[in-house]
Amino acid sequence: MADVHPDHAQLQADRIYLGWQYILVHPDPGPPPKRPSPAEESDSVKGDTDAEQQAELLRRERLQEDMLNRPVRRVRMFMLLLTLFLLTLAMTDYLGWSFALIGMLATGGVAAICSYALLQGDRAVKHRVHEQQARDDRQRQERDKELFRAQEEHAQRYREWQEVKERHDRQLTWYAVAVPDDIDRIDVAGGTLPGWSALITLLGATRLYSGGHLTVLDLSEGAIAKDLIELARKGGDDPLVWVLPVDLPRLDLGATLKPEAFADVLAHVVSVSEEHRSTRDLSFDNAILERVLEVLGDNATISQVTAALRALAQVGDPREDLRFGLITASQLERIGTLFGRGVSDRVVIERAWALESQLRKLETLGTQAVRLPPARLRVVSMDRQAGVFGNRVLGTYVATALTHILRQSPASDRPWYHTIIVAGADKLRGDVLDRLMDACETSRTGLVLTYRSLTPTVRERLGRGHAAVAFMRLGNAEDARVASEHVGTEHRLELAQLTETISESLPGLDGGYTSTIDQLDDSAEQRAESHADLAEDITESTEWGRTADKISEKERVLQRSREFLVEPHQLQQLPTTSVIVTDATAEGRRVRLADANPAILTFPKTTLGELDDVREARTAVERAAGNGAGSAAGGAAGSGDADPPPNLGPPPPRLDWRKDRQ
Repeated sequence: MADVHPDHAQLQADRIYLGWQYILVHPDPGPPPKRPSPAEESDSVKGDTDAEQQAELLRRERLQEDMLNRPVRRVRMFMLLLTLFLLTLAMTDYLGWSFALIGMLATGGVAAICSYALLQGDRAVKHRVHEQQARDDRQRQERDKELFRAQEEHAQRYREWQEVKERHDRQLTWYAVAVPDDIDRIDVAGGTLPGWSALITLLGATRLYSGGHLTVLDLSEGAIAKDLIELARKGGDDPLVWVLPVDLPRLDLGATLKPEAFADVLAHVVSVSEEHRSTRDLSFDNAILERVLEVLGDNATISQVTAALRALAQVGDPREDLRFGLITASQLERIGTLFGRGVSDRVVIERAWALESQLRKLETLGTQAVRLPPARLRVVSMDRQAGVFGNRVLGTYVATALTHILRQSPASDRPWYHTIIVAGADKLRGDVLDRLMDACETSRTGLVLTYRSLTPTVRERLGRGHAAVAFMRLGNAEDARVASEHVGTEHRLELAQLTETISESLPGLDGGYTSTIDQLDDSAEQRAESHADLAEDITESTEWGRTADKISEKERVLQRSREFLVEPHQLQQLPTTSVIVTDATAEGRRVRLADANPAILTFPKTTLGELDDVREARTAVERAAGNGAGSAAGGAAGSGDADPPPNLGPPPPRLDWRKDRQ
């Protein structure tokens, strides 16, 4: 049987890897069969025992015969004494010789008859002893034959057990869990920050090492892509990391948008805190911003827009903005005549005031833009020290700007060549998510959305369209109920003991991102390209890989697993790195349980092939081997393919080192 060794497996660009599935195709056969060998005695001890048994048997038989022949012996002794008495009487002339001879013949005959009977008894004793010894020998030979046959059967069972044991020890235990790249999106529901870190590190690394590009928008404020950044550096790339709002002046995202698109982006940003805004309000904000941008020109900055909105809302002294050069006198005059006077004036003033108060958080956007070198990994994160509302404004801006850039980009020739990961997508409004989903679908850009909780907005969009859904640990009971109904409570999943043990000892995320934008050097030379080994790089550059030796040692010991049903209380107790992946196939929706720990890739019994693919490959190899053997047998049999093979009788016995005791 052919084994798919991980050294021979390569990353497939048309697969999105989400973890590994623990499966024992060949169960543990248990201990070897016990050899049926009785306690053997040495030859000398065995010989002494046989002699003693024979002597004891002879003694018992003689004792029994003596007891039976005691009357005969007494009669013989009496007759012998009577014969001697008659002889004495004849010699002393007390009795005539004729009478004495007759008496002596009679008594002597009786004595002879008794002696013959005793002799026959001795022969019978010897015969019975000999027969008993013969029976014992036959029984011993039968026992030896049975023992020999049992040892032959044991040898056959042991060879079969050894084959099963070798197949069990040699088999792969971790199979890749992946989804095809023809899906549009992956929705990850639930999970903890370490679990997200493991999943994003694995998914992002496999995308980068298969030649793709990756953009991570981290709204979790937990530095979950930190290991992925180190891994990308190890692989020869120089990732770009923005930490907002500190790096907002050097963020050039959205700088090339047209005024209409820029106004649309800003309109979505300023309504970030108004979840139930109507389309009419959004259109009204968009109209105000478009007219302001027409006055300011194509290269207007956020600070110029906020200055124009202050003038429109009649907030503050416009002479200060004139002095700083944010607007000109002619622009100020045109802004004052953009909208008519009357009742609508109050509405414009209120909306302009609200727009200015929220856009003020983006005033420094792109004011110190730098020339950025090409990078296959880009990470935009939010500083956990910043305000919650400010981070939501910044996250909405980045997501909306990415959406417009994707809408203007042509469709990629290769799906998921560019992948966008939004961690903490439940912090974005539903319409922002919808626009991002549509833009990624039309541009064939891969999209991964992680949600900490299943809010009503998330539930409406979870798995919508052609998307795969992954569930991680769900702390909220209501979220766990919704997830179990989505997956189906009838599914039985197998959870490895290693996953549970390692998840209990996982450390929390420590530290934050380090911005790379303020460390850029235009004259810096790019790194020389080198051959990248994903497993080796994971071991050397990630926190998961640094614990790989300990995990691998436990993997050799912890070979057990347990099954569980997809029920709410089980989903609330999932290990940190466990992922329940559901996706639609031609055979129907499939459900698999995976471990997203990147260090599993370094295990010697891990393959990048999926379980079904490995089984199909093995079946094809076995079928080809069987066809080859059949062809060889057919060629040896002759030209008549339809003729049955000749009957050559039973096969010859196997040669064995054990001595035949027959």
